[in-house]
Amino acid sequence: MKLEFCKLSEEHLELVRKWRMDPEVSKYMYTNPKITHEQQKNWYEKIKKDSTRRYWIIIADDEFVGVINIYNIDLINKRCSWAYYLGETSVRGKGVGKQIELNILSYVFDDLGLNKLCCEVLAFNELVVKIHQKYGSKIEGRLQKHIYKNGEFHDVIVMGILKEEWDEIKEKFDFAKAKIK
Repeated sequence: MKLEFCKLSEEHLELVRKWRMDPEVSKYMYTNPKITHEQQKNWYEKIKKDSTRRYWIIIADDEFVGVINIYNIDLINKRCSWAYYLGETSVRGKGVGKQIELNILSYVFDDLGLNKLCCEVLAFNELVVKIHQKYGSKIEGRLQKHIYKNGEFHDVIVMGILKEEWDEIKEKFDFAKAKIK
């Protein structure tokens, strides 16, 4: 599989807006957004100016399939957080998530030289928690009743992996290096 992370641009906004509002995607997000074209454009203008965030469109075998970002980039403490989603649900279960996970770990630790990568996952999304664990992330905590969504509170699992942990395991995984623009 050929994987690329292409810097998010204005031309991607309608596709990303569609994905963000898809119930199959948003059920794993903190919100259930109903986004107008104008709101999407305002969001893009805001993140474009934020040096602590980077957003990319995920391209698998020349098809736009999702969005990935790193955020809260803290160069002093050498850490950041990350999130992604596959907007094209047809690619789920086909190894795309593995490739994304391994490439973002490589990018954050080997290219950016950071020391820690963090993420948060809604507790009911057990599959993603297991995927992160498979590639080295550890559960660092649980935020109880942290997100109110669809009329109920949900716990959030806080996870992280350190550079030294990545360095110990990265040779175990076979993955093609993604082109990151």
